[in-house]
Amino acid sequence: MQTLVVPLIPAFPRLLGATPTDASWVVTVTLLAGAVVTPVSGRLGDLYGKRRVLLASLGVLVAGSVLSALTSSLMLMVAGRGMQGLAMGVIPLGISIMRDELPRERVSGAIALMSATLGVGSAIGLPLAAVVAENTDWHVLFWGSAALGVGCASLILRYVPESPVRTPAPFDYLGALGLVVGLTCLLLPIVKGAEWGWGSGATLGFAVTAVVVFAGWGWYQLRRRDPLVDLRVSARRPVLFTNLASILVGFSMYAMSLSFPQLLQAPAATGYGLGLTMVGAGLCLAPNGIVMMLLSPVSARLTNRYGARTTLITGTSVIALGYLFAILLMDNALELVAASVIIGAGVGIAYAAMPALIMGAVPVTETASANGLNALMRSVGTSTSSAVMATMLTHLTLTVGTLTVPSLTGFRAAFAVAAVAALAGTALTLVVPRVRATTRELAPV
Repeated sequence: MQTLVVPLIPAFPRLLGATPTDASWVVTVTLLAGAVVTPVSGRLGDLYGKRRVLLASLGVLVAGSVLSALTSSLMLMVAGRGMQGLAMGVIPLGISIMRDELPRERVSGAIALMSATLGVGSAIGLPLAAVVAENTDWHVLFWGSAALGVGCASLILRYVPESPVRTPAPFDYLGALGLVVGLTCLLLPIVKGAEWGWGSGATLGFAVTAVVVFAGWGWYQLRRRDPLVDLRVSARRPVLFTNLASILVGFSMYAMSLSFPQLLQAPAATGYGLGLTMVGAGLCLAPNGIVMMLLSPVSARLTNRYGARTTLITGTSVIALGYLFAILLMDNALELVAASVIIGAGVGIAYAAMPALIMGAVPVTETASANGLNALMRSVGTSTSSAVMATMLTHLTLTVGTLTVPSLTGFRAAFAVAAVAALAGTALTLVVPRVRATTRELAPV
């Protein structure tokens, strides 16, 4: 869902009869909805059943896809894309069901595999969406996503049992409302700050509102008997520093998605661009997603043998190495494919380790909500990466004829920032207590 419309971004103003600023909401709304829904859907899963909420999420996805497929109106398209974003909670919910249902010896491998799908879907979705958009009516993309949603729901109904682990407590509606308002006010200036102006009234107003709302929300959560997010559990050192590292891993991962396609498609006249089409650029980046999937068993073995902390340190270090490779070697497509594969390998290893660290430190009754909060941290990282990368690549530019494109210095600066973020993630992980998170500790108790 995140990469589904990327090939259409330049054409959306014409297709939807809107300005580029208004059309950008087709992408922004999915990001916001996905970030907001993950902790909420996780808590709902703990309270009312993870399989039930999983199916409800896919139902909303299908409805949003059908709405988008039937319209060329900006308002309806934004609504449909928002509904698609509301399905982003399926990843933490699925990971939590695995912890509850699978035999102990299979938990680490299953979690690693599902975590890897976060990158695989994005990597495969980009070239696939580009091919469909270039050769058929663009609405076919949304009919396809609706069909995939129906197929996934059918398989869940057939093969996935409901988890017996429940938390007997009422849902915190006021806490959910405060979280939604706070996250929206936090993420909007991050995502739209470059467009609005970082010192504009809108950007500063939303940022100040986010601080005020989260201060009140935190005070309320600490005093509620059954909070939406148990901040005392979230403040435990393993959970807190894993979540902080997750922000930086999300930042590093999304930096590649934003910078590599632009570099691959930059005109050859720049002296560094390769002049590829969107489909060609997407195909160059597809191998990194496949590598994420192939390395998921390796990540599981690392976790079982050395602990999830060591696995996460390994993943963040490999990400930094991949960006260093890109800084030094970016003369042809093969070198960029190699760099993206190294980064993808690191992301796959890191993403598989984070749920293991989280679940080894929280009660089994809070598995889904804790995983949802961790997914939210990754979303904050990707949102921040989007803002930082866009700002850097639009200020460090080069003019070729009538085109203004990011300069070679801009790309190298972007890669350096992403590498530093990954290394900062390594430093934060070193603060996590040295506890071996094996399959025994991840199994239900």
